[in-house]
Order: sequence, then C-alpha cells, then structure tokens
Amino acid sequence: MKIHLIAVGGSVMHNFALALHEQGFTITGSDDQIYDPARLRLSEAGLLPRTEGWNEESITPDLDAVIIGMHARKDNPELLKAQTLGLPIYSFPEFFARHTKHKTRVVIAGSHGKTTTTGMILHVLAFLGKETDYLVGAQLPGFTTMVKISDAPLAVMEGDEYLSSPIDDRPKFMHYHPHITVLTGIAWDHINVFPTEASYITAFREYLQSLPPDATAIYDESDELLGSLVRQTPGIRAVPYSAFPHQINDGLLFLTPDDGNLVPCQVIGDHNMRNLMAAWLVCEQLGISQAQFLSAISTFTGASRRLELLGEDSRGNRVYHDFAHAPSKVRATVNALKKQFSGSPLSACLELHTFSSLNRDFLHQYSGALNLADSACVFISPETIAQKRMNALDPDMLRTAFSRQNLEVLMTTVELAHWMDRQAEQHGHLLVMSSGRLGGFDLHTFAREASTR
Repeated sequence: MKIHLIAVGGSVMHNFALALHEQGFTITGSDDQIYDPARLRLSEAGLLPRTEGWNEESITPDLDAVIIGMHARKDNPELLKAQTLGLPIYSFPEFFARHTKHKTRVVIAGSHGKTTTTGMILHVLAFLGKETDYLVGAQLPGFTTMVKISDAPLAVMEGDEYLSSPIDDRPKFMHYHPHITVLTGIAWDHINVFPTEASYITAFREYLQSLPPDATAIYDESDELLGSLVRQTPGIRAVPYSAFPHQINDGLLFLTPDDGNLVPCQVIGDHNMRNLMAAWLVCEQLGISQAQFLSAISTFTGASRRLELLGEDSRGNRVYHDFAHAPSKVRATVNALKKQFSGSPLSACLELHTFSSLNRDFLHQYSGALNLADSACVFISPETIAQKRMNALDPDMLRTAFSRQNLEVLMTTVELAHWMDRQAEQHGHLLVMSSGRLGGFDLHTFAREASTR
C-alpha cells in the first residue's frame, strides 16, 4: 500500500508515518516546516522529505491513500491535486478508525486528562504483555511511537474533540464509535472552533449519541454537566468515578486500595487520581485484576510534558513542565503541585499560545487559575501573536482576566529568562505550563543548570 501524508511533520502525523512504515507500507510525506524531534525521527527512518514545502508532483495516481493533517490548508496544492485525481483522502482519525473497525475500541475523551489516562491504560497493558493498537497525544516512556498499527484485537485511542482535518470539520472522536469510553470532564475550549460554550457541549452530546448500543461510558461524577449528558443518552452503560483513594506522606503519594496496602505512585495531583481511577475502570472492563493494575501503575512515570519533572537542585527545589494551556488544566496542575508540596513556595509560568488563550472573549475563563501560586507570570511570544494574526493583549487587561493584580506579564524571551532565573535563586518549586515553544527558550537546559545551584 502506498500512502502520502500531507503535513507529515506534526506530532501525531510523523508518528503515523513511522507506524505505517513499520508495517511495510510505502510512505512519502511533505510539510512546509519540520522541527525536531519529528525531523530527526523521520530522517532516521528514511522518511524525511528531501525539501520542505508542498510539491504537486508528490501526488501520483498510484497512491492508495492520502492522509492530511490539520497544519495543511484547504488550498494546499497537494490536496487540490489529490482531489482532482479522485484519490482516497483521509484525516488521521478517519484512517485509524477504518483500521480499527473490527477491533475492541477504547476511547479516552474529555477536555482534560486524555493523554495521561490513555498513557496509564497503555502502560498497564504493556506491563502485562497485552497487545494493543493505540493512538495517543504524547510520547510515553517505553513506547517507540505515539501510534501503533498491527493485527492486535484491541485499540486504545485518545479521543480529541478538535477538528479532524482542513476538509473534515467533525471532531476527531466522532470517527471512533468505541465500545468503552472515558469522559474526563467538559470545560469549554477551542473558541476558534466552538465559538460558544453551548457549541462545545453539543460536540460531546453528539459523541455520546454516536456510541454503539450497550457501550460503556465511564465518566467523572464530579462534573455535573457531564453526568447530565451521560444520563440523557439512552442505550449506554454509565459508570461514574471519583478519585482513586490515596494519601500524601512526606511529599510522596501512595494509593490506598481496599486491602489496606500502600502502593507508591509516581504521578501526583487530585486530577491524576481521577485519571488513575478511570484507567483502572477501563482495565477492569478488559479483564485485568486490581492487583495486576496496581503492580503495573506503580511504575508509571507519566507522559511527556504532563507534570514532567525536569530537574531538582540540592535544596530539593524542582522544575516541572506541563502541557497545560486550557483554564481547567492550568487550575488542576497548579493545585496539584501546591497540595503535593504544601510547605514550599510555588512559582508558576503560563505561556498563552492557543487561539482560545489569546482571545479577549475567552480570557476571563482563567480567573483565579493561578491564584494558588506564590509567584506567577504569563508569557506571550510576539512571534505567536504575529503567526496567529491576533492583536496584542494589554497587561492590565490580563491581570483583570486572571483576577491577580501582581501577575507579571512577559513579552520577550529575555524577560522570561530573567523571571526564570529569579525564581531559581529562591527557595521553592517552579512550574512551567505551555503547549507552545516558549518563544524558543530552552527550558530543559535551564532546568539542568538550575539543578546544579
């Protein structure tokens, strides 16, 4: 099978290319910009395009499929030629759904916690030697790629509510029709796609309605709106969940199952304990015992950029990196570290990078999200503002939106570096939250250098 991927440099798309290549498919790809680690990984597999940019000659009549990523536009010349030739064109969720049509399908959906919950399930399955196909939004320890395509009887997918492709405006999760799904919660996001909260909620209502008869919907019972949507959906088996029982001893978190044992856990935060409970309930549906689950989950260290520990100095001060960008994610991440290390100061930095976070009409959703941090800043890269063709945000307006008048607003990487250095010199932990590139600031180098102080 010969497949061409348009926008192959994306985080999921390049993993898709690697997974298909591993299965013996003939793979080509294109993109206008490809950054590491995608560039390095594609190069090592012999899949890196010779030149960056779009090339109509890449689209030939003998292609069996064209997979298009969200980075491409509707007027992409390769896409236009593929349409002219009448080639089969898929988004990656649509292609993956076709591949998993005859498998037992598990989908993790919701506004937050999808990647971590999916990662927990995949970690347990791998630990126990159970084969599965998968699609997850971040790199996981012990996994070569974020996508696997094989003849395994099971498929576990992170179900995103964002658009499928430039020519398919269905949410990604609408393609999957899972037998088992988790819904972690609903908190309005992606204002560029869902201009009102009602339109965002509608996407989840339609997802629930798309489930096959007798599907199991495992949902966070603390989310009243979500619970209402689940209960209003006929023909599904509703399973509510709360946080897995746990306790914190001397800065370490332990799971406390009914048998009275203390099971060490390497992820922290009440939100992650809810994610862990959801993962356990999925694994139970798949025939895994709680003893097996706990043995496996105690070795789970988390997904890349999900409360990832980057460094620790001689005083015990830690630097954490998290993908959090939406208000609910920011709030949960800050609260998790403050509760875990209640006796230590916490500095928090949030990069505003997404369309939603840079939108004046959405910013009030962040009210109070950084309040538990002892010191807080937001960073906005001028390059991001220019790239997204958005207007600059006034610092005083940002302070009002966040309900924090001592919030520092940083607009250059020089300012960001100075703020980081000041925090590293003090006693306490540092949390950096970003779904972007921090304007090119090298956070990993900073964390390594800070750990030597």
